[in-house]
Amino acid sequence: MDFGLTHNDGLLLWTAVAVAGLVVLIAVVKLNAFVALILTSLGLGLASGMELTAVGKAFQDGVGGTLGFIAVVVGLGTMLGKMLAESGGAEVIARTLIHTCGKGYLPWAVMLVAFIIGLPVFFGVGVVLLVPIVFTLARETKTPLLRLGIPMVAGLSASHGLVPPHPGVMAAIAVFESGRVDVGKTILYGILVGLPVAVLAGPVFAKFIAAKIPGRIGGIGEQLMNRQPPANPPSFATALFTISLPVLLMLLATLADVTLMKGNRLRAWADFFGSPVMAMLVAVLVSFVTFGTRCGFDRSRILKFTEDCVGPAAAIMLVVGAGGGFSKVIDAAEVDQAIVARMTGVNLSPLLLGWLITAVLRVAVGSATVAITLAAGIMAPLVAATPGVNLELLIVAMGAGSLILSHLNDGGFWFVKEYLNLSVTETLKTWTVLETIISVAGLLLVLALDALIRYCF
Repeated sequence: MDFGLTHNDGLLLWTAVAVAGLVVLIAVVKLNAFVALILTSLGLGLASGMELTAVGKAFQDGVGGTLGFIAVVVGLGTMLGKMLAESGGAEVIARTLIHTCGKGYLPWAVMLVAFIIGLPVFFGVGVVLLVPIVFTLARETKTPLLRLGIPMVAGLSASHGLVPPHPGVMAAIAVFESGRVDVGKTILYGILVGLPVAVLAGPVFAKFIAAKIPGRIGGIGEQLMNRQPPANPPSFATALFTISLPVLLMLLATLADVTLMKGNRLRAWADFFGSPVMAMLVAVLVSFVTFGTRCGFDRSRILKFTEDCVGPAAAIMLVVGAGGGFSKVIDAAEVDQAIVARMTGVNLSPLLLGWLITAVLRVAVGSATVAITLAAGIMAPLVAATPGVNLELLIVAMGAGSLILSHLNDGGFWFVKEYLNLSVTETLKTWTVLETIISVAGLLLVLALDALIRYCF
C-alpha cells in the first residue's frame, strides 16, 4: 500500500515503530529484554527491505562488536568490584567520603569523583569501578540509591561525551583535521561545559527524581550486601590506589601519546598497558594481593569470589550485546543516510546545526561515537565554507548532541539499567532524561561561551 512516503521517510517511520514496539514488548508484554531486542531487530531489518541473510548477520555482527570490548570490561570490572566489596575496601572508601564530605554533600562528591575518573576511562569502565562504592555509600548512610547513582552516571557521561581523549570527540577532531583544532582548548571548553551540566543532571536532578523513584539494591549490588568483611581490611590509600589503577594506566597512555613520538618503545608499552582491557586485567591481578591475600583470603576464597560474580555479569553482557545488535541493524538499514537526506539544506548556526544533526543521528543509531563521527563528516564541508566557526566549541556542541535521549538502541542504556537495578520504564525516566539534560544544557552553555568569546575577542 502506497502512503506517498519516500524510501527515507519509510525508514524513519519503521525505526520509530521499532523503538515503540520494543518498549511495549519489554514494559507491557513483559518479554525478556534480550529476546525482545532480537525480535525487534529482525523485524526492523525485514521491514526496511534488507536481504534476509543480511538481517541476521548485521545483528550478529553488532552483538559481537559490542561484546568484543564490553564482555571483557564487565567481566574484569565485576571481579574487581567483588574483591573490593569482600575485602571491606568499599566500606573503607565510603566511610572516608562520609567523614570528609558529610552525608549532605555525598551526591556532589560522587559526581565530582565520577567526572574526574571519567576523563581517561570509558563510561562502562567507570561504572564498574564506582558501583560498589555507590552501593556501599547508599547502605551506610541510608541514602536512596538514585541520589548517588544518578550523580555517578551523570559525571561519567558528561566527561565521556564532551572531553577528549574519548573516542567520539577525538574522531570529530580527526575529521576536521587535528591541525586546525586546538585539542587543549577543546579539553578546556569540554570541562567548562561538562562540570556544570554534570551538576545539573547529577545532584540537582537526582534530588528531584529520587523522590519519585528511590531505587533499590539488587542485581550486581546485591552481592555487595549481607557479608562479613575481613578483620584486616585494606587501608584507604591501598583501596583507592587499586581501583584507580586502571585510570592511572589509561592516563599514562594518553600522556605518552601526547609527549612521545610514534614508534617510541616506551610509548608502545604505555599504550599496551593503558588499553582498557589490559588496564583492567592489571588492576584485577593487583587486587588479588591488595584485596585478597593481604586481607587474609586464601587462593580458594579468591577463586570463589571471582566465580560468584560471573552469573550477574553474564546477564548484563547478553542484554548490552543485544542492544549493540539492534543498533547495528539500524546502521545496516541505512537509517543514518535517511536522516542526512532530511537534514540537507537546513539553514542554522553551525554550532546549533552540528548539535542537531548529531542529536538526530544519536536517537536513530544509538551509539554516541557513531553519531558524532557521522555528523562530523556531514559538517566538514559546511565548516570549510563558513569562516569564523569556532571548531573547538563545535566539537563540544556535537559531543553534547551525541548524548541526547539515550534509549533502547543504546548499549549504555542497558548498562545503566542493569547496574542500577532499574526497570525499562525507570531507566527511561532517569537515565534517558539525565542524558537529555546534559545534551540540551551543554548546547546552551556552548552557545553562551561562543557569544562571550565573540564579545570579548
